[in-house]
This record gives sequence, structure tokens and C-alpha cells, in this order.
Amino acid sequence: MVNKVAASGLITLKLEDYWPDAPLVAFDLKDYLFMELILKEKDFRDAIKEHDFAQYEGKTLLVFCSADAIIPAWAYMLVAASASPYAADIYQGTEEEYLRDHYRRVIKQFDPADYADQRIVVKGCGDRNVPPAAYLEVTALLRPVAKSIMFGEPCSTVPVYKQPFKRE
Repeated sequence: MVNKVAASGLITLKLEDYWPDAPLVAFDLKDYLFMELILKEKDFRDAIKEHDFAQYEGKTLLVFCSADAIIPAWAYMLVAASASPYAADIYQGTEEEYLRDHYRRVIKQFDPADYADQRIVVKGCGDRNVPPAAYLEVTALLRPVAKSIMFGEPCSTVPVYKQPFKRE
């Protein structure tokens, strides 16, 4: 019995394997606004002093405001000053924004030469919701060097790109 997928020479790229190591935790500044409109400095400072930042030990803290309010830059600075002894990373933005930036950084570290003249399948199904921007980034990076790029599973793919035939 021959495993045709294994014999095909396809390289399977699982973007899910590059998911951030540290758990992501939201810190919504909306919870500290007066009437969901205004951030009062004294009240905010008091709340930050009382907040247990140790709960973010080893986690990525995502600091954002889900309310339509103007948040002064010093508010983010206060959170960072209090959380930095504990959090593995602190990011100003939502989980979606963080993941988009995370994958952009990770994919920029790929060496396109590792994929030169290869047939690549970018795996699409998994347990984690990899942002669509990651698929765009990896395709843009690999298209100039890959023989072909497909999406899906090795046994059932959607063709994305195929290098034109080169005449010698």
C-alpha cells in the first residue's frame, strides 16, 4: 500500500503551530470609565492600585477599551507599569489585533529559501482560529519562490498559485 500524500513531496505548513505560547487575557478599560464615557484619573489610579495584576503571571495582557471613549495615553502607561512585573507580554489592542500582529512577526521570520521550488499546502482546519491576515501574509511571502501553493488538507486542496511553466 502506497501513501500517495506522503509520496507527493508536499510540504504542509500549519499556521496553527505558530499560535502564541502565552494565554491571552483581556483588560478592558471600559470597566474603569465613569458612566462609560470618562476616565477619572484619581479613581483610575485607585482602581489600578487595588487590582490584582498577579493574576496575569505568564500571560499576554491585551489592553483596550471597548467603549467609544477617549483614553489618555497615560492610562495605558499605568496599566503597563502595574502589569509588567507579571505579564509575559502587554499589548495595546484586542485579541484579533494582537493575533494579526503576532502572525505578521512570525511569518516575517520565515526564510523563503526553505520553500523554494516546493509544493506547499497551507493547512486550513484546526482547533484555533488563525486570522485570515496570516494566510494572506504567508501567501505573499511564498508566492515568489514556491512551485505551487494550495489551501486545505493534503488529500483535499484548493489551488491558490501555480508557478508558470518555464521553458529552457
